Amino acid sequence: MKSKIDRLWDAFWSGGISNPLEVIEQITYLMFIRRLDLLEQAKENKASRTGRSVENPIYTDETQVLRWSRFVNEAPENMLSRVGDGVFPWLRTLGGDDSTYAHHMKDARFTITTSNLLAKAVDMLNDIDMGDKDTKGDLYEYMLGKIATAGQNGQFRTPRHIIQLIVEMMAPAPGDEICDPACGTAGFLVASAEYVERTHREALFEPAQRQHFNESMFHGFDFDSTMLRIGSMNMLLHSVENPDIRYRDSLAQSAAGEADRYTLILANPPFAGSLDYDATATDLQKVVKTKKTELLFLALFLRLLKPGGRAAVIVPEGVLFGSSKAHKDLRKLLVEGHKLDAVVKLPGGVFKPYAGVSTAILFFTKTNSGGTDNVWFYEVTADGWSLDDKRAPLLAEDKLGPLVADGELNDDEHARNNLPDVLTRWRRRNGSEQERERTEQSFCVPRADIAGQEYDLSLNRYKEIVHEAVEYRAPSDIMEELARIEAEIQQGMSELKGILG
Repeated sequence: MKSKIDRLWDAFWSGGISNPLEVIEQITYLMFIRRLDLLEQAKENKASRTGRSVENPIYTDETQVLRWSRFVNEAPENMLSRVGDGVFPWLRTLGGDDSTYAHHMKDARFTITTSNLLAKAVDMLNDIDMGDKDTKGDLYEYMLGKIATAGQNGQFRTPRHIIQLIVEMMAPAPGDEICDPACGTAGFLVASAEYVERTHREALFEPAQRQHFNESMFHGFDFDSTMLRIGSMNMLLHSVENPDIRYRDSLAQSAAGEADRYTLILANPPFAGSLDYDATATDLQKVVKTKKTELLFLALFLRLLKPGGRAAVIVPEGVLFGSSKAHKDLRKLLVEGHKLDAVVKLPGGVFKPYAGVSTAILFFTKTNSGGTDNVWFYEVTADGWSLDDKRAPLLAEDKLGPLVADGELNDDEHARNNLPDVLTRWRRRNGSEQERERTEQSFCVPRADIAGQEYDLSLNRYKEIVHEAVEYRAPSDIMEELARIEAEIQQGMSELKGILG
């Protein structure tokens, strides 16, 4: 299937659609059209078994010709006109499917211009078993991996293994309400859904819990309509029927309606630089007076979380040591006003080829009453992939990511992939990690020490470097060896002259 997607990608490219986001968007539309037909088939099967009429049909007698199962068998030229002139205008007025995804179809545009390209796309999607969650989800993730261009607002895709690490460390539970206020393609929400399905399968058998999983557990905001469509489809393909994925300019709109609502925030917000004061919600400016988006997003997360709610957020390294009043005030707020749990420093090349910015992950709990005793620091030096623009894997597939096949890596493998060790030590942060020396890869720092450093959270501020004593030879011995070498050179020169006559 991956090779088919690669060939389809090439066909889109040669057909004049070279923007990866547009390719995925067009494939996403077609997947949704096919899904509507499958839903209608399920309703028809139920009606034939019960002897009743179809409940809430998606298609009327007039629109039956717009079903996937009808136009898929037509000649390519007829199919192109049917989809472009019939299916898409109908999609934009669709009200029968009240899902979040149907809401995002209102401005759907069909940009496939050749019948050959449409036929290839339809053939590939016909081969996908839409009932197999793993297959359709993995294939969509594979397509998302082809988004290799950074967006204008600093958007870029968070590597899947970094998302998995954060989700494993935060361990979402079935009762959580999870939010990503800068969700993009919904990578954090999808990984959280997979984690909950894997670790709490029995809980999801309860109807009320399953309804919460499908409708009120996952919340994602973005102000890019393409991302909203793609993110919604990504969730849909990972068995979340009606996620709350909606348009919201998180920094511009007041958070009052969303305040104290979520128990878990997982995010990699854009590091776009700065916004004007008049373009930023006033309730965020009250928390921290700044134009910098990375600080405003942290203020937003504190507003959105319920007391006791937790967050794991990727931030540019400047947040950890920035010297402006806003930087210091926000760090002090995290340490003194809430509970800062951990700072995990990531290696510089994690986001290549999109960006070379150095980053870290902040883990904190909203308490409104302090609670920071010790902050756990970990310096990740290798994440399993090369840290250049190629980002080539350094280990076999079963040795990559935070969860490895045999549980632990040997020293040589650990030197190439620190993520399993991060997870292991994180779980011991309130135990044996407290006793580690500051010369090691991870260690804990008391709150008083951080306050004494003006709340600087950069790992290098607290890490101790052990300088090994090196013994040098006496200068007279070095001079003697140089003289001996010089004598050998002169002797060699004399012998060479003799040979040459």
